[in-house]
Amino acid sequence: MTESLWHKFQRVRIKDIGHIFLFLLAFPIAAVYRRTRKDLWVICDNENEARDNGYWLFRYIREHHKEQDVIYAINKKSPDYIRVKDLGTVVQYGSFMHWIYYLSASKNISSQKEGKPNAAACYLLEVYGILKNTRIFLQHGITKDDAEFLHYKNTKMRLFVCAVEKEYQYVKEQFGYPEGWVQNLGFCRFDNLYDTSVGKRQLLVMPTWRNWISTPTSRSYELEDIDDFKNTAYYKNWVGLLQSKRLHRLLEEEYITLVFYPHRGMQKYLNYFELDHPNIILAKWPEYDVQELLKESNLLITDYSSIAMDFAYMKKPLFYYQFDYEIFRRGQYKEGYFSYQEDGFGPVSNNLEELLGQVEQCAKRNFKIDSEYKARTQRFYTQVDRSNCQRNYEAIRAI
Repeated sequence: MTESLWHKFQRVRIKDIGHIFLFLLAFPIAAVYRRTRKDLWVICDNENEARDNGYWLFRYIREHHKEQDVIYAINKKSPDYIRVKDLGTVVQYGSFMHWIYYLSASKNISSQKEGKPNAAACYLLEVYGILKNTRIFLQHGITKDDAEFLHYKNTKMRLFVCAVEKEYQYVKEQFGYPEGWVQNLGFCRFDNLYDTSVGKRQLLVMPTWRNWISTPTSRSYELEDIDDFKNTAYYKNWVGLLQSKRLHRLLEEEYITLVFYPHRGMQKYLNYFELDHPNIILAKWPEYDVQELLKESNLLITDYSSIAMDFAYMKKPLFYYQFDYEIFRRGQYKEGYFSYQEDGFGPVSNNLEELLGQVEQCAKRNFKIDSEYKARTQRFYTQVDRSNCQRNYEAIRAI
């Protein structure tokens, strides 16, 4: 969805404006500080997480390249702080010191486009050419759609890391980055992505977010009425799945545990899903780790989430439940190079009964992936190894 400047302004908060003053105070200090730390790297993921590509790169650097001056930014009140505090230097995310490090760093590295002291303030400074720095985008998920907010004109990022060849070719040709600024290096977290589901019977249900619901603007109402979350198509269809008697029978008869884990942007609505079934777990962040859930589950149901690509990487069966395809395309991402019907790693349904029938068949064949979808996975992932962190590190160092 292309947003006007007015719709972007509606997302600005008072604290975002306050960060402009932090920038002005930090800038002269950083100019001096930069002279003493000439090759400082600042790495982060989401403000409250140390679980994504940034974390795995930081860990790799601290274990294999201790000579590199590197700092990880995270909210120190986050439970994930414990994962990084003993690896190396950590700075409070969004703090005055974070601004100093951010402005001093030779490289700012994140798995999130908004991975910086303040997303709104930095967008203004960087995209409009006020602040010129070197930023590396490790990505959070494989780009498969025409996500305009990731086009070069909206990021001005120096390196855009891709994970597969088809994605690399698409981003390089369509997103407007200068030659050589898009590279196919693989995702750092893939070094730790391997199947641990042997002996478990676990179904992971993980829908992606809906931008117009989680961070609404006046444009949201052009898509659907979002005043009552329970009236949204998102809620009605996912709660319909979770409350299905047919699904409950399947879980009981096949001894399957279902874990429902909405995207981080929709976690705030988890309490709306009132369920009482012994085989269903409503998984809250941060109690559950996405990568660990993917590794230990036998089967995945999602909608449009690129998390399906992590699951397919391990050659495990998955299903797409796409009940709001047209709204999603108008409200979030336009179609890219990836067709769910022709390129997807599992069947696509917009009907609950059809979806449940497919899941039943998969459970009865002991969660074996269909040969057609296994072949698609092998064509998509032409490079599978555990050297992703190394390639990322060397590419960043070469800039």
